[in-house]
Amino acid sequence: MKNVYFVGIGGIGMSALARYFKTMGYVVAGYDKTSSPLTRKMSEEEGFSITYTDDVREIAPFFKDKENTLVVYTPAVPGENQILSYFRNNGYSLHKRAEVLGLISKDKKALCIAGTHGKTTTTTMVAFLLNHSHVGCNAFLGGISANFGTNLLVDRNSDYVVIEADEFDRSFLHLHPEVAVITAMDADHLDIYGTHENLLEAFEAFALQTKGPLFLRKGLTLKQRVTGFYAAGEETDYYADRLRVDNGSYLFDYVFPEGAIKELRLCFPGRVNVENATAAITVALQAGVTPEEIRMALPLFKGVARRFDVHVKNRDMIYIDDYAHHPREIEAALSSVREMWPDKRLTVAFQPHLYSRTNDFYPDFARSLSLADEVILLDIYPAREEPIPGVTSALIADRITVPVTGVTKEEFPEYVKKKVKEGVFMTMGAGDIDRFIPIFTKIFNDRKESTYSV
Repeated sequence: MKNVYFVGIGGIGMSALARYFKTMGYVVAGYDKTSSPLTRKMSEEEGFSITYTDDVREIAPFFKDKENTLVVYTPAVPGENQILSYFRNNGYSLHKRAEVLGLISKDKKALCIAGTHGKTTTTTMVAFLLNHSHVGCNAFLGGISANFGTNLLVDRNSDYVVIEADEFDRSFLHLHPEVAVITAMDADHLDIYGTHENLLEAFEAFALQTKGPLFLRKGLTLKQRVTGFYAAGEETDYYADRLRVDNGSYLFDYVFPEGAIKELRLCFPGRVNVENATAAITVALQAGVTPEEIRMALPLFKGVARRFDVHVKNRDMIYIDDYAHHPREIEAALSSVREMWPDKRLTVAFQPHLYSRTNDFYPDFARSLSLADEVILLDIYPAREEPIPGVTSALIADRITVPVTGVTKEEFPEYVKKKVKEGVFMTMGAGDIDRFIPIFTKIFNDRKESTYSV
């Protein structure tokens, strides 16, 4: 194979694979439905050829050589897509993203982080700790690392590859981890699995494929062998002890069966991220990172784009964007805000993601969002789905117990500009709500140029 074509190149996992193949010297191009900051960076700064028109004529001639072309696609692309249909109908070698990731990682020591939430931050922390040690690593991340500015790390001298193990479409069953973590197994992706029980069975199968140590967040259960449990603020096999807030950072001791690493500092906000750090430290130690390397690296971790991502922090306003799109994720993020800024008014703007997820969890979304003082609710972002009759954002709004306002995307910026004057403002969701980040950042920064420290 000399050429690799990606159908759905703009996805976070697909883009990491595309970058990997380009780094390895392949000719790489792709299609995506819409332009995004990620695809624009890839095309304008990294030299990728990307088309946004679903037309076979957009495929460059050298990708018409099927004997030398690998086609990688994501299940999120509909089957009637013309470009995908062309490759499928003309005998090309077609593989899902997860299959290709499994092939790339099979000859390396794979450190895999799975879970219905928390996996992106934890995966990025593991990669960061290994990268800042004598061990090093390759990494395929499910988000853009704030430290590295990318979702791919390549280290030709390291035997380790850090992978976000995605449960969507049972993708993680293509992986055979050397070490694995499961952060959560809440009901999700029921459009794929049908029932929570089926989802749990997939996690059981993933655990069975793990060759070495397997670590679970405390409170989870599996039928398979588990090496140990981790937690933050409560005693278990691996845990964060003496946890406290210090000048906007978290200080804690990491306790494990062989001893403790005292007075660790994490500057990335959110109590849930101390739990994620505990899992990441556990995996890093398994890979041979030393306690002192962990102590030096952890305070330098800046987080992941769209994961508790602080864009504005001044005396009157703190603006945070977060990818949370499941009730448990929303609850964790809002609880962290309440802990860090208990005296500030909290306004949350949420864009539900998928009709099916909204239909499955609308009472839970309402309960989680009611932790805020006020909620702004956008229409459902459909992604790959067709509408479901009767399923709208109103299902959530009708059950929220704090003041709630429904707005369209067109009304959204002006509403925030007029109504959100101070406190903490959060935008949440896995759709395209992040397109408003530059707008709100400018609105809040233009009001006051004062500084605020917690």
